[in-house]
Amino acid sequence: MQVPFLSLKDITEKYKDELHEAVLRVTDSGWYLQGNENKKFEDDYARYIGTKYSVGVANGLQALELMIRACKILYKWNDGDEIIVQANTYIATILAISQNNLKPVLLDPNTDTLELDSEKIEKAITSKTRAVMLVHLYGRCLYNEKIDDICKTHGLKLFEDNAQAHGCMYNGKKTGSFGTVAAHSFYPGKNLGAFGDAGAITTDDEEIANLVRVLGNYGSSKKYVFDYIGENSRLDEIQAAVLDVKLKHLDEDNNRRKQIAKMYYEGIKNPIIKWPSVKSDESNVFHIFPVFCEKRDELQKYLKDNEIGTLIHYPIPPHKQKCYKEWNEVSLPVTERIHERELSLPMSPCLTDEQVQWVIKTINSFIY
Repeated sequence: MQVPFLSLKDITEKYKDELHEAVLRVTDSGWYLQGNENKKFEDDYARYIGTKYSVGVANGLQALELMIRACKILYKWNDGDEIIVQANTYIATILAISQNNLKPVLLDPNTDTLELDSEKIEKAITSKTRAVMLVHLYGRCLYNEKIDDICKTHGLKLFEDNAQAHGCMYNGKKTGSFGTVAAHSFYPGKNLGAFGDAGAITTDDEEIANLVRVLGNYGSSKKYVFDYIGENSRLDEIQAAVLDVKLKHLDEDNNRRKQIAKMYYEGIKNPIIKWPSVKSDESNVFHIFPVFCEKRDELQKYLKDNEIGTLIHYPIPPHKQKCYKEWNEVSLPVTERIHERELSLPMSPCLTDEQVQWVIKTINSFIY
């Protein structure tokens, strides 16, 4: 039995008629940028997340980069100021900090929860610390009150990288609404995915929202008038229309992901397989179902031989990448161990129970 890691074609097929109608509506309108579709999605997404404002941008990296840049301008941060961030993240989180000439301060997460350790955060704070970046990795809510209290006590901004956790909650409140501002990616493979690159920021701060919009429009708030050296980072009308269709089905799709995760949790009995601590039902939307295995590469090959697709998130941590060669000798043992052992199992709202059971049966038959 074939089990793809993720079939975008199957996801699109679920809502094909609605999506075709949305795309046709845009093509017939003759308006392809900064129009009604964009405004409607921004309003709907802000309402869904629970913030006053949502601003669409071209992709998730630029959502991160623009939200940080807006805060740097508004709060008069200097080059070299610091943002504390967990080391076990996708490199985009780190790139956005570096691109703003700020310094990422990398911290190892807790081994079991993958959350930032509040004690480590406090020890890392210096006179140059300006913010803490919280990454809701794998679809898990990594917010907690201790981190929030630390930020408030020390006058730091709390940023959220919500690229992998659309619809995730904590005590009835959605990720993307806890901090000063949050970045969202709508890359096609995300829980809420576009037909190409797309992103957004969410915030309750009107100044941040307005400045992100200006910076992403060449630095212009009025046609041919440029207050900032900006860039072209706008969510196009087709992507906005597609996302608005999928947003209506997001909770339903996330619930299916939770059902699949429950089957994995209950069915996988092979003692070589470990996973992060299990969170409450509302606090994980399972963008990825990661397992950790000492024989990760052998397990991946075994699953491939049985026609089961997997991915590694991520094989090389940011501080070991060539582009950050100045960090290559830094030791972050928890992060490095995570990246050496992580394997992502198939996770999609389109998987059948039979496919999930085949994954479980195959893993349980893996001899190490």
